[in-house]
Amino acid sequence: MAALKDASGKDVGKAAFTDTASGVLIRLDLISMPPGDHAFHVHAIGKCDPPDFKSAGAHFNPDEAKHGFMNEKGPHAGDMPNFHFPESGKLVIEMLNPFVSLRGDRALLDQDGSALIIHAGVDDYTTDPAGNAGDRIACGVVIQ
Repeated sequence: MAALKDASGKDVGKAAFTDTASGVLIRLDLISMPPGDHAFHVHAIGKCDPPDFKSAGAHFNPDEAKHGFMNEKGPHAGDMPNFHFPESGKLVIEMLNPFVSLRGDRALLDQDGSALIIHAGVDDYTTDPAGNAGDRIACGVVIQ
């Protein structure tokens, strides 16, 4: 699981993870986010030091690919689709990441862990290294 917090330390939601034969199913239950479209990524380090969350490092990228679903040399394993928050700021969504696992190869629960990041803007799915997604506005460390 991961408990997501904003830069002020306020709880903004949680994530649950299920390892499947096809990758990791991520269920997000977010309760207080700015409305609109936002990028969502898995980052390489399990650290969420506010206010900018840069301690989470770059995107999870064990294959050293380029960023983006629309980049012919991509995507990073941590690249995820954008999602839209309604005016309420609440969203429950499930998505599958076929490029990661919880343990073993491509493990999110490796020695330095990993983190989920929500960005202020949208991912353009092309621009390396982060899709011009803007500031990191929420972060959660993936834990067992």
